[in-house]
Amino acid sequence: MDLTYTPEQNAFRAEVRSWLEAHVPKGKLEHYDATREGFEAHRAWEATLKSGDWGMVTWPKEYGGRGLDLIQWLIFEEEYYRAGAPGRVNQNGIFLLGPTLMEFGTHEQKQRFLPPMASGEEIWAQAWSEPQAGSDLAGVRATAVLEGDEYVLNGHKIWSSRAAFADWAFGLFRASGSERHKDMSLIFFPLDAPGVTRNPIRKINGHVGFAEIFLDNVRVPAFNRLGDEGQGWHICMATAGFERGLMLRSPARFQEAAAALAALWQRRKNTCDPALEGAVVRAHVNAESYALNIYQTASRLMAGAKIGAEASTNKIFWSEMDIHLHETALAILGAEAELVTPTGEHDWLDDYIFSLAGPIYAGSNEIQRNIIAERMLGLPR
Repeated sequence: MDLTYTPEQNAFRAEVRSWLEAHVPKGKLEHYDATREGFEAHRAWEATLKSGDWGMVTWPKEYGGRGLDLIQWLIFEEEYYRAGAPGRVNQNGIFLLGPTLMEFGTHEQKQRFLPPMASGEEIWAQAWSEPQAGSDLAGVRATAVLEGDEYVLNGHKIWSSRAAFADWAFGLFRASGSERHKDMSLIFFPLDAPGVTRNPIRKINGHVGFAEIFLDNVRVPAFNRLGDEGQGWHICMATAGFERGLMLRSPARFQEAAAALAALWQRRKNTCDPALEGAVVRAHVNAESYALNIYQTASRLMAGAKIGAEASTNKIFWSEMDIHLHETALAILGAEAELVTPTGEHDWLDDYIFSLAGPIYAGSNEIQRNIIAERMLGLPR
């Protein structure tokens, strides 16, 4: 990607690269969804990041960050993936809830929740989906009833990312009997609170990536509500914008995967279908195009713009790009794709399986196309 950086940005890149080279674990950590031990190893890595103030570089220093801008965050991400650093087990916290807290939280809430989020002391799960709601977030039925200075939570959440081992969750709840899109609040609750039951859900690869959560008269302080009473839908849409449009899937993730795909092609091109070269090129072009678009989005946000419905176009693009990239890798490998991957090699099959979930999580692509049609193109519902 041909971008021009300032001397200060180049110096920052050198600082990041040097620190990561000195601190990234030499051996690959067990996946954080695989076992409790793997999860805790990643928590320890989050603490290591925080020791260098790299937990979330865009947050103010008083909340555990470095007070840097979004372009510097993109540079950090590029170096992070280049170094082969471990996946971020607290991504639901630092990339989704963190920016939302920064926008809607009180100073006291930021002081309470952001520093332990940046250090990995508290790992967060996202508790939005429900068995009867699916991708229809406005259809949630879990309730939050205010009694004095406490909320009483009841309901059933499912497909909650990281919830099997996480410490806290943020969920959308409605006042009893209220209608769609109204009277909903975003509330935090500890996953070890009395009345919380969580049942792990295994993914197709056997890892415990999710959990269903039952809440039976769970009491949390009103302090744990983010924003005003009934503002939950508005706040969740802001969180969804961060999830779909900018932070959840940084460009570096796909640029590194595209580079690995190109290297795979160079090693295998004499033994596979030569027509696959076009798909390899497309994967590279897609990754670079996505990166340029995100740099533009970051620049707009730094100038005061907000993430709007265009986040849905981003989400469709990166999720479908991810599948195409990994389908190409499997086509190059042929039957060998099903073999156990040697230690240190790119696990194309496992990553392909994960990519298939991309068009579903963060709001299904069918819903995203409806949003584009209605809010960007002005078409009727």
